[in-house]
Amino acid sequence: MKDHAGRPVVAVTGLGLVTPLGFGVADNWAALLAGRSGIRRITRFPTEHLRTTIAGTVDLPGEAAGAPFVSSRRVATMARMAAEEALAQAGLGGAGGFPGPLMLGMPPVEVEWPHRFALARAATEPRYPALAEAAGAVPDLYPEAAFAGVGEGLAAHLGTRGAPIAISTACATGASAIQLGVEAIQRGEAEAVVAIGADGTVQAESLIRFSLLSALSTRNDDPTRASRPFERTRDGFVMSEGAACLVLESLAHARARGAKVLGVVRGAGEKSDSFHRTRSNPDGGAIITAMRRALTDAGLRPADISYVNAHGTGTPENDKMETLGMRAVFGNDAPPISSNKSMIGHTLSAAGAIEAAFSLLAIRDQRLPPTINHAEPDPAISLDVVPNAARDAKVSHVLSNSFGFGGQNVCLVLSGEPGR
Repeated sequence: MKDHAGRPVVAVTGLGLVTPLGFGVADNWAALLAGRSGIRRITRFPTEHLRTTIAGTVDLPGEAAGAPFVSSRRVATMARMAAEEALAQAGLGGAGGFPGPLMLGMPPVEVEWPHRFALARAATEPRYPALAEAAGAVPDLYPEAAFAGVGEGLAAHLGTRGAPIAISTACATGASAIQLGVEAIQRGEAEAVVAIGADGTVQAESLIRFSLLSALSTRNDDPTRASRPFERTRDGFVMSEGAACLVLESLAHARARGAKVLGVVRGAGEKSDSFHRTRSNPDGGAIITAMRRALTDAGLRPADISYVNAHGTGTPENDKMETLGMRAVFGNDAPPISSNKSMIGHTLSAAGAIEAAFSLLAIRDQRLPPTINHAEPDPAISLDVVPNAARDAKVSHVLSNSFGFGGQNVCLVLSGEPGR
């Protein structure tokens, strides 16, 4: 029940998923192994004159009847759906509440155009005092623009204990939420944690900002083939959205109540580089350190890793840097590595949690999901990227990489249940 460092082993007893591939773990995993893409043309807002007109969108119940949800409401809805699935599988929650806290990874929140238009209509003039006074006439403005409100609402709905923790660390956010939960259990502060990563920022302003950074693919003619990590003709990532929930427990707590253990979070490592507001340091030092720290925390050697779930965004810079990091950590004997983002796009704040869930499913089924759209290998990337088709493999330990904008990096090690 203890790990190599004498800490409680942290088990995963519930998983929940929402992505552009569908709702629920079963549908998502089946689609991922089949190599199906969830990328499509954007219909949520006008895209005329935009360089990128595609994304991985999730059509939520309730949106069809009216205007699309603002991002914070979409985050809350997808997080709730993923959590309900995970808690049902874990057999926790319900009328008695959940016996631990909520760790929520989510994007920053801002006032979006629907609320801005409402303020403009309610204000007597376009000046700050008038707009501030008019805010009282827009009843959903504050709850949908308050960062802390999302976690508080979820905690109340799920019945978690204590103050919910909400965190945002760019593209590493989902992995950071899991790491916070793992460390709380290891320190003895909780026996169980709900860890969620969610993102719903496929909206006009976010798309335009990423486009101005030249980070997005402009392969609009065939959306399903646009996201192509590690491939020679890759031209950027595809924005996406979704959510994943992992129910974490100490292994002792899980076994005492007879829960089915889906795997364990064996280790976590993090390192930021403070190099640039959006770019990571091209020397790869921070991502190399994050990977090595995760292995050390897990008590494993590089040779013990069976598979790496890549950050794999499909930007020219990221994929080269991840390759550099892989070679630095694993040498010439690097394990297979593949990118879920080739099918679901880059779910930003949700990515680390979604990919951790897929990593556990790879261990469960001994199957590696593919990197699709791999038509022309990049001679600078000499890794086995599991091109185009899923593969049977012996999978014991998975390293899941999350490398965020601004050099925020978190890596997780997921393993099968010890002694089983």
